[in-house]
Amino acid sequence: MKGRKMTHKWIFALCFLMGQITFAQTVFGKWKTIDDRDGVEKAIIEIYKDDGLLHAKVVKILQEGKKDAVCTKCEGERKNKPILGMKIMEDFEEKKDGVYKGDKLFDPEQAMTFRGRVWLDEDNANRLKVRGYLAFLYRTQTWHRVIEN
Repeated sequence: MKGRKMTHKWIFALCFLMGQITFAQTVFGKWKTIDDRDGVEKAIIEIYKDDGLLHAKVVKILQEGKKDAVCTKCEGERKNKPILGMKIMEDFEEKKDGVYKGDKLFDPEQAMTFRGRVWLDEDNANRLKVRGYLAFLYRTQTWHRVIEN
């Protein structure tokens, strides 16, 4: 009887830990962007959920000399607005297996909006794949999870 109680405790503990690990593996949180062309760390992006949809905004600019950058190439309401605080993903929906898709992935450097897809790297949940589509062409960046203490 005592052995059976101990087994139940271990099973409960294991299930609890697996739940914590699964919970930690999410696209939501803060991510460091790294330019896939030159390897430069650009910014910290916060991905959050609002009304069941994925959104993202710039919360810190890492690149030297760009901390106070404004979107000079932008048009409309983004014209000459600070990139810090700017929303770069809007209304992405979860499709399946943790993949989010949407039509509003904004690149402030190019002042262009793309269709986008976001998912966790299957080999490392601390890496996020962010893909932007323009017609049949696409570009994928790998972002790195910011671990906060």
